[in-house]
Amino acid sequence: MANVLVTGGAGYIGSHACKALRAAGYTPVTFDNLISGWQDAVKFGPFEQGDLTDRARLDEVFEQYEPIAVMHFAALSQVGESMTNPGKYWHNNVTGSLCLIEAAVAAGCQKFVFSSTCATYGEQDNVTLDENCPQAPINAYGASKRAIEDILANFEASHGLKHVIFRYFNVAGADPEGEVGEFHQPETHLIPLMLDAIDGKRDALTVFGTDYDTPDGTCIRDYVHVCDLVDAHVLGLKWLEEGKESRVFNLGTGSGFSVREVISHSKAVTNREVPFNEGPRRAGDCTKLVSGSVRAEKELGWKPTRSTLEAMITDAWRWHQTGHYTK
Repeated sequence: MANVLVTGGAGYIGSHACKALRAAGYTPVTFDNLISGWQDAVKFGPFEQGDLTDRARLDEVFEQYEPIAVMHFAALSQVGESMTNPGKYWHNNVTGSLCLIEAAVAAGCQKFVFSSTCATYGEQDNVTLDENCPQAPINAYGASKRAIEDILANFEASHGLKHVIFRYFNVAGADPEGEVGEFHQPETHLIPLMLDAIDGKRDALTVFGTDYDTPDGTCIRDYVHVCDLVDAHVLGLKWLEEGKESRVFNLGTGSGFSVREVISHSKAVTNREVPFNEGPRRAGDCTKLVSGSVRAEKELGWKPTRSTLEAMITDAWRWHQTGHYTK
């Protein structure tokens, strides 16, 4: 089976991608520094520990495994932290990605699938965001991802590096079979924080901002199931293998849900009350982010099958009750 280098393969999305790659007939080679990832999550192929800023280590891994492609998930991704410590995000995300891209090109690995974000679009309220919308990130996380997109375009022009970029929205849920799931320390994502509160692992969920210009005052996001998301990445890899042009795809459902709506659905799924407090807005948070994913459906043939709030919360709740990782 052909090898695919998966950076961040010990993390939430990366580990699910490794399972999807294995099922599709590839061997995922996880490259992760384990700062936020978990070695317990590496179950579907070899593991190589290392940091993206370590060019010599990257060269070793490319030489050993000769991957046909890179699937790049490794990144810092906390919006709030990126507002208070932007240098950390520019160094880790941009410098690390540049080092990885240079190592890939030097090794003759000319196919690159990149995990980007809807945060590159910035604040564009009441707009269904498609791939042609202007990019105007309002935080260092989104800005760092946009910079990496620009780097990929530069390296295609200079070295012929073909790439697929996925800008996706709020990822949720877990592997329905329970082999991998979402487990961050510290946790920052809404659904696992909410499940912690339901389960008594934290006193209450904090709802950041109740004065947004939305029907119920809380911000609105487009949620996509992690398994649907990684299926798109496998399709993106196949797109490149077929010799098609570099392309950008949004990944979302086109439907947005407010924080209060997510809380309501969680109560219905778990049959438990969700204790929550109301807090101030967080710097860098947009009012509404909803995707237009028509291009992914038409060109990639991507059809999300589990991206309903009920399925995402049900799968996350199952993992929350049974799954965990240890260092």
